[in-house]
Amino acid sequence: MTFDKDKILEYCNQISKNTLMDTLNIEYIDAGFDFLVAKMPVNSSVHQPMGLLHGGASVALAESVGSAASMLYVNSALSEVRGIEISANHLKAKRDGIVYGTARIVHKGRSIHLWEIRITDENDNLISLCKLTNMVIPKRKSQDS
Repeated sequence: MTFDKDKILEYCNQISKNTLMDTLNIEYIDAGFDFLVAKMPVNSSVHQPMGLLHGGASVALAESVGSAASMLYVNSALSEVRGIEISANHLKAKRDGIVYGTARIVHKGRSIHLWEIRITDENDNLISLCKLTNMVIPKRKSQDS
């Protein structure tokens, strides 16, 4: 199996255009055989009314990076990935700067992938700890799924 980090990052960033990931300015920045990393700026566009990083934005980052990571493990001509459960513990507030979501595989089965996503800040402080379960399903002919 060949591993081309630059191609993987280019692919992940390309498929994110005109999506929620684009709206939140999520950018994929690092990849390895068992992980994928994305970053998201923290500013007023991802704040809740108290001026802090919205938990939903953190969860969107976590699901984005975990789902993209699962897509790297499947044959996209035959299979698709669907997030079926996500949980998050928000541990530290963040007002500005950047957060990084690092997805690491916990379990890679034929039909279920389990990911741990650690959301950290520029100083490696743990902001949120998330768990994502993805289901791998056969690709459907119609996009109405």
